[in-house]
Amino acid sequence: MKKTFFASDFHLGTEGRLSSRERERLIVRWLDGIAPEAESLYLVGDVFDYWFEYSKVVPRGFIRLLGKLAELSDGGLPIYFFTGNHDMWMFRYLEEELGIPVYREPIRLEIGGKKFFIGHGDGLGPGDHGYKFIKAVFSNPICQWLFAR
Repeated sequence: MKKTFFASDFHLGTEGRLSSRERERLIVRWLDGIAPEAESLYLVGDVFDYWFEYSKVVPRGFIRLLGKLAELSDGGLPIYFFTGNHDMWMFRYLEEELGIPVYREPIRLEIGGKKFFIGHGDGLGPGDHGYKFIKAVFSNPICQWLFAR
């Protein structure tokens, strides 16, 4: 039986115990390992610590991960990308170049007879009004259009 996989918060682009490139290589190795048994893959936010697409430019780096995602997507594995608070400025690159749909809001769905509410989780629940205001500004299509020029 094939499996559904979920992953988030890689924060590629930041340095920590392991360098960003070392973490990226580990993630690619993990993707290679799960590919034979994967029915679908959900990347649930903050895969990148900072991602901002301009109209004709994407952030440099992450080529190993992007190449692996393209390979898996081209091979028929459904991959779903949810933006988080660190990669909310993702526009059409993943969809147009890799065939990976990008979700900006949580969704509800059923997988294997079980109900799921899938999303990054930032801004959910009561409180944190300052963050919710900033998120509304940053995710506003007009603001994003202006920022991306």
